[in-house]
Amino acid sequence: MVLPLNLAMTSSEITAADTLPNRIAWMACHFCNQTEGITNLPESLPEGAMLILTDREPCSGHSAVLVARQLKDAADRLRCESVLLDFQRPWDAEANAMVKTIIGLLPCPVAVTEAFAKDLDCPVFLGPCPLHMPLAEYLQPWSGRKIWIEAALCQEGITVTPSETTISPIYPTEVLNGGFCDKKLWCRYVTDVQADRITFTLFDTRETLEKKLELAHSLGVTRAVGLYQELGECFL
Repeated sequence: MVLPLNLAMTSSEITAADTLPNRIAWMACHFCNQTEGITNLPESLPEGAMLILTDREPCSGHSAVLVARQLKDAADRLRCESVLLDFQRPWDAEANAMVKTIIGLLPCPVAVTEAFAKDLDCPVFLGPCPLHMPLAEYLQPWSGRKIWIEAALCQEGITVTPSETTISPIYPTEVLNGGFCDKKLWCRYVTDVQADRITFTLFDTRETLEKKLELAHSLGVTRAVGLYQELGECFL
């Protein structure tokens, strides 16, 4: 695979793994709910790893300068290659100020999620491309920016009736195979035809995801980040 892929791992996954990925992402530092600053920083990592800071606990009340220094010290000590600010809460001014402070202090690349990417000179981190949408169309609003993308084995349902079409994500409970390959969307699909509706189930496999990541690289995406527990067997 040409596109660099970091697999996000927990401490227990790193300890238990017989073989580590070529690129690790530490999952995940977060804001402490008892003291100021961030917690769950690793003691050691393979050189060139990525640090991920989430906002599973809100950043409200934490010093942006302190957090930025903690991340910088950890990135320097561990010789990390990059940092991902995986902030999923809605945009607010305090979190935005935190993001800007971190980007300003860290010398390594720092990517941010879409809500915080506007007007910032840093990579934007996008979620997986919806399966019903061509990748080029999905990336187009961020044309000219450095883009990182989430790599995931997604599933999606499309139901067509005489009156409407509905599209909804499916949270996978099993790995799907077979069906037909759509070489425009680069996913596979199966159909269920009934008297009053047609249901299409779109899904990724290792092969379609590899192709999608190759295409993403050709479209200017510079890095992918995925979950070790989902992709480890595919990409180790």
